[in-house]
Amino acid sequence: MLINRIKAIYKPVNDRYYSRDISRCSSMAEHSFRKAEVVGSTPTIGCMTLKDKHNALQKILKELGKVVVAYSGGVDSTFLLNSAVDTLGADNVLACMSVGPSEPGNMFEKAVEFAGSIGAEFQTVDSGELADPNFTANKADRCFHCKSHLCKTLLEVARQRGFDNVIFGTNFDDLDDFRPGNRALKTFGIRSPLAEAELTKDDIRVLSREMNLPTSEQPASPCLASRIVYGLEVTEQRLVQIDEAENFLRGLGLVEFRVRHHDTVARIEVNPEDIEKVTTEPARSQIVEKLKSLGFKFVTVDLQGFRSGALNEALSEQQKRKNL
Repeated sequence: MLINRIKAIYKPVNDRYYSRDISRCSSMAEHSFRKAEVVGSTPTIGCMTLKDKHNALQKILKELGKVVVAYSGGVDSTFLLNSAVDTLGADNVLACMSVGPSEPGNMFEKAVEFAGSIGAEFQTVDSGELADPNFTANKADRCFHCKSHLCKTLLEVARQRGFDNVIFGTNFDDLDDFRPGNRALKTFGIRSPLAEAELTKDDIRVLSREMNLPTSEQPASPCLASRIVYGLEVTEQRLVQIDEAENFLRGLGLVEFRVRHHDTVARIEVNPEDIEKVTTEPARSQIVEKLKSLGFKFVTVDLQGFRSGALNEALSEQQKRKNL
């Protein structure tokens, strides 16, 4: 019955929303521009200025009508929510946040506060991904199954509440990365206005600063399951271990880092300049004591340092292609 109800709002859309066309502005051009330290609110990058992209986003949002925003409190979804409220009016926007055990606990209060500050209605959902053995098996397609549950949940919310579309904060850079969740968005006809407007992560941070959004400098904080090594079962206990370990490190003043879960081993990734901080007393002993109290037998620091999506390094190119 749920699938039949979802089909009533499902809208197949063109493949172009989910892939980067080689005729469009490339992320290489974007990154070269940033490295050249050219500044300004309307830079020309390839074929579109930042102002062009922002205008394109507003046009896309107007076409979508009443929207449910998949909201996490992160940089992209906060910018998308703010843009939707500015463009469509708060009455036509619903911010929906997943509060299952896979989500970092430190994001919730700030996310609720921001949504309230701009007048957006806020609702929590639990997409129930831990009940799905395809998700908990933690294979290379884990993200696809997680996003599929969230898509179905939000489409049902949209149907019940009379909203026209569900939108996610996928940005233009995400289309080049290994993100099986993008396949779920395509499967369920979910739109990604930021990616469609060719807005990269850097673009979104620039615009967020101009709009004085509190997330403009906030580091990325993806699903906690992304910290668990592929092949090791995703359980609520392991997710809690990661969340509590990262909250502890955050309390020591670290900003950008990860605690990777390798069963009995906690592998800490911090920026190279922070390695000395976590390996020098008294922080070293405090970290070891805390993480062992959470159930880890061994506590290590990765000398290569923090890098986003580090666990994907273990996947072959064939595995990646298969799950995109």
